[in-house]
Formats: sequence, structure tokens, C-alpha cells
Amino acid sequence: MSGDAREVELAPVVRAACEGDPDAFRVLYREVQPGLLRYLRGLVGQDAEDLASETWLQIARDLRSFRDQGAGFRGWAATIARHRALDHLRRQRRRPAATVPVEALADLPSERDTAEQAIDAAATRAAIALIATLPRDQAEAVLLRAVVGLDVPATAIVMGKRPGAVRTAAWRGLRRLAELLDSASEQRPGPVAMPPRRLRRVGGAGGPSSGDAAGGPVPVTTTTGTTPKDTR
Repeated sequence: MSGDAREVELAPVVRAACEGDPDAFRVLYREVQPGLLRYLRGLVGQDAEDLASETWLQIARDLRSFRDQGAGFRGWAATIARHRALDHLRRQRRRPAATVPVEALADLPSERDTAEQAIDAAATRAAIALIATLPRDQAEAVLLRAVVGLDVPATAIVMGKRPGAVRTAAWRGLRRLAELLDSASEQRPGPVAMPPRRLRRVGGAGGPSSGDAAGGPVPVTTTTGTTPKDTR
């Protein structure tokens, strides 16, 4: 499902939560928190849970004033999380940690097989650990597109960049991830943990210009190594 379709599906829940429905807010949390936490893990490593808590406190405080500016609720939440992360990194004056602790957020309950969930969780942790080693603009673009589930226009709004720059950054990031995975498979015998299916799908087969104009399943961002500007 595309990012735009997911936002349309979530819209009635957002409206109810904005009107003060606590059950709707719980649904929003369950739907958005897993991707948001993984996005923060890719930016700040082990400090992600504290920043996610701060993010949700601000979301709860400001929810009644929420107005979709083009990125949807997920994009709005990701923007708040991003501001928190960049403030944190400025305070710490360090790059985000590249390791992802085992105690990642548990997936939401589902009818899927437990073994399959464990395999996917391990693959997700391995993927985020690899993403965190990319230049920050590439890492952000990949995380927002493949982990949070935003489309290209929404990702561009969150990052304060043009859609073409986002597309380029994601493409470069995913190409680098593929190189890292190939290198790991050559150095170690046996299977290598691959990114989740959604992450591989976002990579696409072409370069940054492939995919639909609205930002379909294609990679995304700007000049390698630049630091995304705080768009507040």
C-alpha cells in the first residue's frame, strides 16, 4: 500500500483522535509508533526510546491543532521526531550510533507465525543498523520512505528538500546498502540477514528517476554527506 493510501485509510482515526477519542489515539500510536521508533533508532541509536516518548507527548499536546500540510499524520509525527533528534544530536555533538539494541520495539500483535515474526524482526534490526552507517541525508531518506512509509512528496516536506533530491538520496542510500550486503555475503559463509521485503521493494530496479511522478516505490535525497537542515 502506498504512503498516500495509508494516510487516507488513517484519516478517520486521526479525525476522531483530534476530537478527543482516546481509543482512536491508541490506534494511532499502534499504527505509527513502530516505524517512528525505528526512524529515530537510525538517527540517534540507543536514545531513540526517550526521544519517541518526548515526541508522543508533543503529539498528544498539539493533536487538536493538527492540520495536514501535505505530509499526512505520519509525516507530521516524523517531523516532530526529527526536530527532537536533531536537537539531541546538537546537544550531544556526535553522530548517531550505528548499532541497534536487541530490545527493539515489539511488533504489533498479529496472526502471523511467531518464527516468521522473529526472522523479520532480526532482518529489520540488521537493516536499520546498516542504514545508520549511511550519510545522514541518505539514511533519513531511506528511513522515511522504507521504514516510516512516507511517499516522496511527504518525505521531501519532512526533510525540507525537493522531491528530486529526496529521490536521489534514497537511491544512493539503497545502492550503498546493496553494496554492503554484497560485501558481507562475500566475507562470511552462510546466509546474510537481508532488509525487510518492503525495504528491498522501495529500492526499485532503476535509478532516481524511475517510479511514478507522485513518488512510488523508488529511492530518494541530496548531496552525499550533507546534514539535513532543521526545517522548523
